[in-house]
This record gives sequence, C-alpha cells and structure tokens, in this order.
Amino acid sequence: MRTAWGDLDLTRHPVDPRERLRAWDASDAYLLRHLAASGTGLTGSVVVLGDRWGALGTALAGAPGCAPVLITDSYLGERAAQDNLRRHGRSGVRQLTTRDAPPERIDVLLVRVPKSLALLEDQLHRLRPALHADTVVVGTGMVKEIHTSTLKLFERIVGPTRTSLAEQKARLIFTTPDPSLDPGPNPWPYRYALPGDAGLLAGRTVVNHAGVFCADRLDIGTRFLLAHLPRGTGARRIADLGCGNGVVGTAAALSHPGADVLFTDESHQARASAEETYALNAADRPGTATFRVGDGLAGVPEGSVDLVLNNPPFHSHQATTDATALRMFGQARAALAPGGELWVVGNRHLGYHVKLRRLFGNSELVASDPKFVILKATKRGPRPARP
Repeated sequence: MRTAWGDLDLTRHPVDPRERLRAWDASDAYLLRHLAASGTGLTGSVVVLGDRWGALGTALAGAPGCAPVLITDSYLGERAAQDNLRRHGRSGVRQLTTRDAPPERIDVLLVRVPKSLALLEDQLHRLRPALHADTVVVGTGMVKEIHTSTLKLFERIVGPTRTSLAEQKARLIFTTPDPSLDPGPNPWPYRYALPGDAGLLAGRTVVNHAGVFCADRLDIGTRFLLAHLPRGTGARRIADLGCGNGVVGTAAALSHPGADVLFTDESHQARASAEETYALNAADRPGTATFRVGDGLAGVPEGSVDLVLNNPPFHSHQATTDATALRMFGQARAALAPGGELWVVGNRHLGYHVKLRRLFGNSELVASDPKFVILKATKRGPRPARP
C-alpha cells in the first residue's frame, strides 16, 4: 500500500501463504490520502478505532511526530498491527482494547467503520468524553459498509455529520463534535432471558457486550446446538471455541459440573460477555472456568482437552471465507486427547463434514434440520486412563 509516509508491505495474522485477502482496502488508502492532502495535524493525541490489520496505525506511525493510539476488539487485528509495525521498524504506537479505559483527550479520531453497528455505538459513547470542539473526527469504510444508520450514530452521539464522494467504492465520514450534545446513556451491555428452548439455560440471563455476534437475541445456530449438547460424556476438560457470549460453554459447564471449562475467543467483547454470562449462571459449580482472548486454541497444550464445542464464523469482516473454521478445526484436533470429540454446528451448505473427514478421518452427523447440521469428529486413539 502506497502512502504519503512510505510504501507498506502488510500482512494479516496469522500469516497464511494461501490467504488471498489483503491486509488493507481502498477505505484505508482513502483516509490516509485525505489526511495527507488536508494537512491534518497529527502531532496531538491521535486515536484510531477499529484498525483491522494495522494498516492505518503502521502508516501513521511513519508521519513526523505522530504516535497513534490503536483501539481494537480483535486479538488477531492487534497481533497483525504488532507484526506490521515491527516489519517496518515503526514504534511509538500504543495499543488498547475496546475494554480498556480510553485516552482522556483526543485531538484526532479516525474510525474504521466496523461491521457491527452496536460496537460502533458503544465505542462512540466511550470515546465521546475525550473529544472537544476542535477534535477532527473522520470515519472510513467501503460504500457497502456505510449506511444511513451509520451516519445517524455519528450524528446522534458526536455531532453534525456529512460524507465524502465515493472513491474506489470507499467513502469518508466527517463529523464535527458538539460538546453540548446529550446522546443519552450507553445501552451496552445488553442482558436478556434465554428462551424456553435453550436447554439447560432456558430462562437464564445472558450478557452481551456490543459487537458480540447476534447480541440482541439467541442466534438460531447456537439455539440448535444447545438443544443437542452432549451430556454425561465424562469429559473433564471442555473448551468453548469461539465462545461469543459464553452460552454454549456455560451450558456445558452445568451439564458437566466437575469439568474445567475454557472459554476462548479472539474478541475482547466476547470474553467479557462470556465471563459475565458464566458468573450469573454457573459460578457456584465445583469445576473451574478460564476465560481468554487469543487465536482460538493456539497455545493450548496438545492432548489436554476432552471435548471441544464450536460454532465457527464463516465471515472475516465483509469477506466470506472458511479459513477461520479450518484453523479452528486444526487447533481442536491438536488440543484434543485421543478419544476426545469436536462438536460443530454450521450451515448445511458449508460442507464441514468434508473438512472434518479430511482432518480427523471421521465425521458423524449428530442432528440436522433444513438449515443446520451438528457434526461430531473424534480424535482417533485410545482415551488415556484417568488418574
């Protein structure tokens, strides 16, 4: 990517030579061109919200006197930014998560519009107290990512908003902060009682922080999995892989009271949601619960898990891809003990049974309906004796 502060060779994380998706797009380039052409001052407090793979932060770190603060919900995006900054020898960048306290003052706020309007709403509420009348606020995204509802959020929470002309199917958002504006309270996190068909969690409360998949209701894939969760398996170590709000792992914890359960997701918002959902519903059980943000089960000791439950995503931002699911399946196989099981729910058309057979050598259909299938893959080999 060519910028006013040097040409950049950017990668996603983890690096996969087969990956065809770029680590930047036309909206990143458009925003950087605008900043250079407009002579926007970058020596004050510059905050970049939602830099997906570190393209904006890496470029701005090359601007004289600029030491940007990057705020992201994504562990993979955070690691990609670190990799790209290191590759280009750029320093002085501070990284925060969406759960961290934001800077006390922001002179330039750059927003890479997220897929989740809820996450945008939550973060604008959190950052608004640091803005002042002279703060430069510029958002960027592809035309298909910016809707009337997006602009209304900026206008309702920050101030008067307008958009640029489109360039290469990208658009900029310009907002003038209005300190006298009263946007009302931040509605996130959102809590609701689970429906009667949610298995062991029926009627119990779930906590959703902004940005978590299907934050205002129980998604139908998870609902289907909850209705068919394995019980009485004897599993003593369970992983909720891509845990989201933690309802699947919490249900498994209740059905396996003595088991140790690992909740893992690459989203900081998801980790917070899972921890609070578990605390409300299963904190008094004898087994332990661990919550972590990371790249799935990467780094989990091989052979240390008996049961993995997974509802994998098939989107990376706006792109449809099975790369994340395949990485999760591979991680699950490595983490499972011999005889351990991976349970997966997914849309029928995704053909996960083919991938599981190729990886595990087996795939069993547990349940299906017109839209979803639940598949079980077993790591071959005898289950080790318990001490």
